[in-house]
Amino acid sequence: MSYLIDTNVLSELRRREPNAQVVRWIADRPATALYLSVLTLGELRKGIEGLAQGPRKQRLLDWLEVELPAFFAGRIVAVDALVADRWGRLMAQAGRPLPAIDSLLAATAIAHGMTLVTRNLKDFQHPDLQVLDPWCP
Repeated sequence: MSYLIDTNVLSELRRREPNAQVVRWIADRPATALYLSVLTLGELRKGIEGLAQGPRKQRLLDWLEVELPAFFAGRIVAVDALVADRWGRLMAQAGRPLPAIDSLLAATAIAHGMTLVTRNLKDFQHPDLQVLDPWCP
């Protein structure tokens, strides 16, 4: 099984005292089963860029630019034609506007047969999407 990790899961792991269930859930999975979207990297970049200059910001930049790409090497998923097609279908089926990044993450997971790992279950309700909350495994 493959898992697409949402931004809120990665952010939890960076906390001073991360949720033990989330840490355990990640640790219990082989690294090769964990994937990131380029969109998650963008969300992380946006958050880090908003921080004041200083050691904390530099640590997070090192994590974003060095550690995450190394850990997820070969497992960072792009928004390609397959994902775009699935996203278009998802948006049409919804019949209402959906948040762009959330809907693209959902489309990525569906297109690649992955389970989306997130705390925001209410944001990801679609019959074709498998979702898992590591806070409540």
